[in-house]
Amino acid sequence: MNREEYINSLRTDMLAMVEEYLTPVALRYGYSDTPLEANIKWRPLVLVLGNYSSGKSTLINDFLGANIQATGQAPTDDSFTVITYDDTESENNSIGVTEERDGQFLLNDLEYPFESLKKHGQRFVSHFRLKKVNSPFLKNLAIIDTPGMLDSITERDRGYNYQQVIGDLAQIADLVLILFDPHKAGTVREAHTSLRDTLPNRTFEDRILFVLNRIDECTSLMDLLQVYGTLCWNLSQMTGRKDIPTIHLVYSPQAGSSSANGVKRDTNFLYYLKNQREELKQAISQAPRFRLDHLASFVETHGERLSHLLEGLISYRTQLRRFRMKSGFIGFLVSITGSAATIFALKEMDILPLTDPQVVLGAGGILALIFFFIWTSALKRLSESRFHRQQMKDIDKLTPLENQTRLDSWKGIRELVNNYLKKTLGRFPLREIRKEYSEVQRVFDKGAKEIREALADLSNIKDDESEKQDEVDAKPSSPSL
Repeated sequence: MNREEYINSLRTDMLAMVEEYLTPVALRYGYSDTPLEANIKWRPLVLVLGNYSSGKSTLINDFLGANIQATGQAPTDDSFTVITYDDTESENNSIGVTEERDGQFLLNDLEYPFESLKKHGQRFVSHFRLKKVNSPFLKNLAIIDTPGMLDSITERDRGYNYQQVIGDLAQIADLVLILFDPHKAGTVREAHTSLRDTLPNRTFEDRILFVLNRIDECTSLMDLLQVYGTLCWNLSQMTGRKDIPTIHLVYSPQAGSSSANGVKRDTNFLYYLKNQREELKQAISQAPRFRLDHLASFVETHGERLSHLLEGLISYRTQLRRFRMKSGFIGFLVSITGSAATIFALKEMDILPLTDPQVVLGAGGILALIFFFIWTSALKRLSESRFHRQQMKDIDKLTPLENQTRLDSWKGIRELVNNYLKKTLGRFPLREIRKEYSEVQRVFDKGAKEIREALADLSNIKDDESEKQDEVDAKPSSPSL
């Protein structure tokens, strides 16, 4: 089995694992509105974010080899555009857009992993579209271009929640590019919100690449150093990290560099800087190789969270069962005691001629049943209602939170546990949840481990190009004359 076949086989196994064991639980308990495998069954995704005029479209056009996205200094496009490969077109044709479809098509075609975005409303749908392009760069991945981030715009202005959309897309993306330009080095409010709140909660740090674009527009090397320092400071404030991540310095060789808006620029300093445009392009082209790692992380993360969710529900149900047993025992004692006290009082007052022992036992039994019925029909409900309120108040005590990993996991599903308990009032079958917990825990423990072992084996399998090169190297060289 060659590398490509091994990757496809491993990917199929992971999708089947998610579909069979994780998705049913996720849908049943409100963890996800759509099947989990819908988010990972398509091709690798690269999400491109940035301030308006940060050069997103120009960079994308450069990678694709044609002017696919509109460019300009002012905001030119307020749509989320999925750019994917059209394999029906001949490679000999000039690169260009071969097909365009609207948001309704994207959200309703199950081939694409965007069904969950329907919740963002019709206004978002009208700003969502698909472009198919016959660019070789897109053979193994797809790019999502996004509206430029702004400073004063609000959800009311856009008509949809921009941060929620960004978060949903980042969650299924294998790589996130965040572009800045020298004129707005990270000071835009939407960028601050995205980096501070949205992205950390929806993706991982190692999937984010920071890019300082259009550095040729700096007037001098000193100007570039000031811009770079400003961006580093802003990133430290926005991300809350003390260690500044790598920032790729990029510019377009085709862009004019003599002057802009009448300001003279000395771009001789570019000679001493390596344009990291090709390195960035290479990093993006590696997205398919990262896909399996991300799928493994996907299985691990959701397996852990679903397991934790079920653990919380099992804990509640187990404590409720203990409370009911204790309450039932107390009710039994109260019924026996009340029955005996009643019989004794009746005998003392000579209200009834209770002299026959069998009659006394019969009357005591009937009275005990009456007391027990009153207990179960009224007092037990009140006590269980009080128990439920107390458990909801102390919901964080349902599961041990002894380390940061458990805290992070609980943070992701705490509200789901709270909502499910509110909806069911704790009335759900414990045996069924325990069975689900066992299956999900097995995926998290054993399945994730097997995936990581398979990924380790993958490094020993050569791709077709490497095999061809080995064959060439193995051929005996022609004898010298």
